[in-house]
Amino acid sequence: MVQCMDEGKPLAWLHGEVKTPPFSREARVEAGTLLRRLQQGESIGLPHSRPMPSIGKRCNELRIPDEDVTWRIIYRTDGDAIVIGEVFAKKTGKTPKKVIDTCKRRFKSYDEAVK
Repeated sequence: MVQCMDEGKPLAWLHGEVKTPPFSREARVEAGTLLRRLQQGESIGLPHSRPMPSIGKRCNELRIPDEDVTWRIIYRTDGDAIVIGEVFAKKTGKTPKKVIDTCKRRFKSYDEAVK
């Protein structure tokens, strides 16, 4: 699903969503603010975003602290869109291999579909 905005790149949601619940209102607003900054072309670094080369080039994860979990939004910055591969609650220090593999597969399918 692609969400078109008046300014900047659209968000291409391959999976997941940001809504309350399960996000708290504050975390949902923080996620929206960070996504808007990405859409407007801003490069976001730590502590809000970090590269995810294990998934692929231009892939990153947004970190959204919430009441009792930390949300992660795996995204890729393309020339024409911000592509969202996954939204999940991270409970350990390491990104689960299943999430990495799933995102790789979703981004590959997306690339094939937009060719």
